[in-house]
Amino acid sequence: MKALVLDGSRKGDNTPSGVSDLISHSLWERGYELDVVPLHDIQIADCIGCFLCWIKTPGVCVIDDAGRDIALKLIQSDLVVFLTPVVFGGYSVELKKALDRQIGNVLPFFVKIGNEVHHKARYERHPRLVGVGVLPHPDEESEKLFEVLVSRNAINMHSPAHSAGVVYTGDSAEKARNKIEALFIKTGAEK
Repeated sequence: MKALVLDGSRKGDNTPSGVSDLISHSLWERGYELDVVPLHDIQIADCIGCFLCWIKTPGVCVIDDAGRDIALKLIQSDLVVFLTPVVFGGYSVELKKALDRQIGNVLPFFVKIGNEVHHKARYERHPRLVGVGVLPHPDEESEKLFEVLVSRNAINMHSPAHSAGVVYTGDSAEKARNKIEALFIKTGAEK
C-alpha cells in the first residue's frame, strides 16, 4: 500500500514537521510505503486554467514541473494525507497550489453525485483522503470550514473514504498522535 503526505507547512514553520513525523510513524506502523512531499521545498507553478490536461494531454498537465509529478503520485496512492496549517479555514498556499493542479485527474464530463453535479472520475481507483490541519489554539469556525473543505475535495477527487481534523500546536505528542490515529481509523487505514 502506498501513502502520500502532502506537507503544506510554510518554510520555517517547525510545528507541522512534528505532526508530519507523527503521521509518518503511524503510516509506517500500518505498513504503508510512504512518500512525504514538503511542498515548500519545491517549485509548483500556478494552474493557468487552460484545461489542456483535458483536451490536449489527457490526464497530464502541460506545465512540466513538480505539480505534474504530484498528480501522478496522488493517483497512484492508496491514501493521501493533506497536512497544512489552517489558514482562515482553508489550506496553506503551498498545498492549495498542489491541489489546483489535480484537475487532470478527473474528466471534463459530468456525473451526478447525490444531488450535485461533479466531474467524472478519470481512473477506476482513487485514494482515500485524510486532512490534518494545524492551529495554534481551538477555533471552532476555522475547524468546521477545514473539515467541510476536505470533505468537498474528497467528493471532487472521488475519494472512497475521507476524514479531517485539527491538532493544536500546544497538544502533547500523545494527544496529537491519538487524533491522527482516529482520522486514519475513520478512513479504513487500520493497523
